[in-house]
Amino acid sequence: MFAPIARQLLEIIGKECSARGVITTEQLPEAIHRLRQAVREAAAPPAAEAAASAPADDDDAGEGQHVGLAQRAHPLIELLEWTRQREGFILWQAAKDF
Repeated sequence: MFAPIARQLLEIIGKECSARGVITTEQLPEAIHRLRQAVREAAAPPAAEAAASAPADDDDAGEGQHVGLAQRAHPLIELLEWTRQREGFILWQAAKDF
């Protein structure tokens, strides 16, 4: 269910999407930087794209809310920052690669 989201976030920070992984203490600053940069880039679509995606009328407003990269990345950024402050590292283990 969340594998595509996890894959996207891990690819942004340059990690393989394997069942087991680590983000070392030394890798934390770069991972945080990459996620923040990706969020900034996602928040500023090109002007032509923004105009094309603007709704023509309000009839479709409220139908299925889109969860953007910023909302997906924010909890991970907070976790990475918290871990960096404590000079820790992140480990993960899943049932299979994703």
